[in-house]
Amino acid sequence: MTAKVTLSFSDETIEEARRFAKREGLSLSAWMDQAAREKALREVFAAHAAAVGRAGMDLESAALADAREVDMVDDLLFRGRPRAA
Repeated sequence: MTAKVTLSFSDETIEEARRFAKREGLSLSAWMDQAAREKALREVFAAHAAAVGRAGMDLESAALADAREVDMVDDLLFRGRPRAA
């Protein structure tokens, strides 16, 4: 479902949006919809990351430790030989 809305943009902003939409082969409406959706998702992810940080969780360090453990197991099992896909 789509909703028609009236929005106002500066001349500079709308010209840039038209240029980007054309470059990506999208209508201006489709490009603006995508841009707004991406901005909303960035806001949600940023809020989530901030909440995780406030909770004292260090997910990046945990992910790096997991990757090191996978590498260690691979070294033990495969001794530098490539794994079968």
